[in-house]
Amino acid sequence: MSSALRVLCLSLLLLLGVAPRATAAEGWSLVPVGGGRPSFYGEGEPGAVLQDSVSVVNRSGGAVSVRLRAPGVTFADGAVRVPGRTRADVPFTVTVPAADRTVEIVARDADGRERSVGVRLRVALPELSALTVEHVAVRGDGIAYELVNRGTTTLVPKLAVRADGVFGRLLDRAPRTLPVDLPPGSRTKLTEPWSDRPALDAVDVRLTVTATGGASDTARVSARFVPWG
Repeated sequence: MSSALRVLCLSLLLLLGVAPRATAAEGWSLVPVGGGRPSFYGEGEPGAVLQDSVSVVNRSGGAVSVRLRAPGVTFADGAVRVPGRTRADVPFTVTVPAADRTVEIVARDADGRERSVGVRLRVALPELSALTVEHVAVRGDGIAYELVNRGTTTLVPKLAVRADGVFGRLLDRAPRTLPVDLPPGSRTKLTEPWSDRPALDAVDVRLTVTATGGASDTARVSARFVPWG
């Protein structure tokens, strides 16, 4: 046998000897079950329990054992052994948190190699319009107040103003759209101008706010005006 042929045969033997081992060590993956999804996505109200399955795919000729972990995720089996050229589908449950969150499902084999796949959780809140008007006070030449969006949708509020004194009505302003957008959970301070307020009177002021979706609220405040203070 020539030297060149002996070198070629030796090279082939070396390749045949190491290839199966490399394939067994690296030939597995972690993917969502079905549909070719690159990651998991789920949405629901806070506290809702979602179900899905993750697959450990072993393309090598030897078995692989992995352990699964993820914060807030409960697996039907946290440790699985997957024979060569097969797959193991592992069901799991996850609870929707109070706010949007992304976690990683991680699989780790006996040699410390890890694969991961993301789980994105989105909080789906029912649409709710809720608006309050608070801390109404007559100050100087204006009526100060605060608006609070207590719902789950952005609101563009309208304001109506009425003020009644001892001698009759002083203000009767029809509802008008305010130049503010209120995101859910936000609070804003505003002042309604009142430049011609009386010098002497006892007044009851009423503010009424409304918005789309049926949101409305009314707040009242009393004020006394005297010319000497």
